[in-house]
Amino acid sequence: MENPAFVSDGDAQVTQRGGHEVVRGGESVRGRGSSLPGTESQAEGKSAGLEGGKPAPNDPINLERRVGLLSGVALIVGTMIGSGIFVSPKGLLQRTGSVALSLIVWGACGCLSLLGALCYVELGCMIPSSGAEHTYYQTAFGHLPAFLFAWVSIIILKPAMLAIICLSFSKYLVEAFASECEPPLMAIQLLGALTIVIITFINSYSVTLATKVQNVFTAAKLLAILIIVVGGMVKLAQGNTQYLATGFKGSTNSLGDVATAFYSGLWAYDGWNNLNYVTEELKKPYTNLPRAIIIGLPLVTICYLLVNVSYLAVMSPDELLASETVAVLFGGRLFGIAGQVVMICSVVMSTFGSANGSCFTAGRLCFVAAREGHMVDVLSYVHAKKLTPSPALLFNATIALLMVIPSDIGSLIDFFSFTAWIFYGGAMAALLVMRHTMKEAPRPYKVPIFIPIVVLIISVYLVVGPIIDSPQIEYLYASLFIIAGLIFYFPFVYMKKSLPGMGHVTTFFQLLLQVVPTDVMPDA
Repeated sequence: MENPAFVSDGDAQVTQRGGHEVVRGGESVRGRGSSLPGTESQAEGKSAGLEGGKPAPNDPINLERRVGLLSGVALIVGTMIGSGIFVSPKGLLQRTGSVALSLIVWGACGCLSLLGALCYVELGCMIPSSGAEHTYYQTAFGHLPAFLFAWVSIIILKPAMLAIICLSFSKYLVEAFASECEPPLMAIQLLGALTIVIITFINSYSVTLATKVQNVFTAAKLLAILIIVVGGMVKLAQGNTQYLATGFKGSTNSLGDVATAFYSGLWAYDGWNNLNYVTEELKKPYTNLPRAIIIGLPLVTICYLLVNVSYLAVMSPDELLASETVAVLFGGRLFGIAGQVVMICSVVMSTFGSANGSCFTAGRLCFVAAREGHMVDVLSYVHAKKLTPSPALLFNATIALLMVIPSDIGSLIDFFSFTAWIFYGGAMAALLVMRHTMKEAPRPYKVPIFIPIVVLIISVYLVVGPIIDSPQIEYLYASLFIIAGLIFYFPFVYMKKSLPGMGHVTTFFQLLLQVVPTDVMPDA
């Protein structure tokens, strides 16, 4: 079972990983079905490989293109609309200080996410390889920035997102059985952990099952949004406009407060880049990637604005700030006990679908990083029969389970948003660099140059503003963790050292999980 091309790279400068040519210590990467523009994969854009379907009998084992346009939209919308809209309104309103400013921030977060997503469309069509920022950093800047992104994302960001969503899921579900008292923390933690296990099993068992789950739960959450919006519009039609009429009264004057308010809002929008993590599994990526983003982002922005207006048509700002389960309070006000039950069920389904999408994309990032030599080899293996990146999925779940223990959702959101926007800004910089270093590269979609510049400037503000105005310990932890990645990069990636016995460990997990490298030929 041991494959020498994966268990030990030795002193080789060029190795093959799943059909990818990985130049150790170099500045570029070419991937399976996703070579840099101008190479043969660009000419294969209309081939069966990009159209989707099963590989030819003699193709090596790898992930298949099984994500279509509908599933792509569901992945974006389903991941974005999760716990954020049901948790973040409190933090955002508290930090902005007024109803009008909070709504402006909600709209601005949607516009910023759309601008960032348009930049990712260009990047994804120019370099149609999974891994999103990891792939773009490696192409534009080389191995070190790509590794640092993978280091922080795989160890902190992606597991933190899964932990946050699953804790929100369990909090709402436990709320249904402990409505007269504060839900027990242990119950929330155990249920959150169980949810992580179930979602990881679904994604490890079948890509088709995972995408079907995503489609169904996305439809369910859109129905929940529709119920909230219709209920709010009815209240507005009845003249309940007194809370919205307060306008800008009480607005904050602090730039740091506005920046951290953006953190709360952008957390609710986060997921707009998730389709870029699975580009290699997307059918017709040059067509479906831009279409999915153009459909998904405006839909989510409209939903968020209407939901917040609906909340304020039923609840006062003070009531909204005092509630930890805004949607449940909303349902109770409108429909009594039945409304609370409906909202709890709707939110539970919404957060479960969001967690499923987060798990799906996190596994792909870990898989790609390991395939390029930035993580241990076994994380780049796929199940011999199911063709799912099960080792990467299990690794992500293990870290997420550890993050469930603290259960501090607010601190996790601040930590996540601060670190994530460092890397989103880096992706904008990568796009600008490649406009000069890869001028002749074919670009099926090309974003106006001012858009990545604007997003880059805003991302710098979102990172620097809170540090100057209201420094928090989470920002220091995030910065130190990024720097700590250098300790692992130089010996294990740059110098290609390996710990004694890693070959035996790899073989053990390979046999235990029934996984194989992505350059192994399938059995006849």
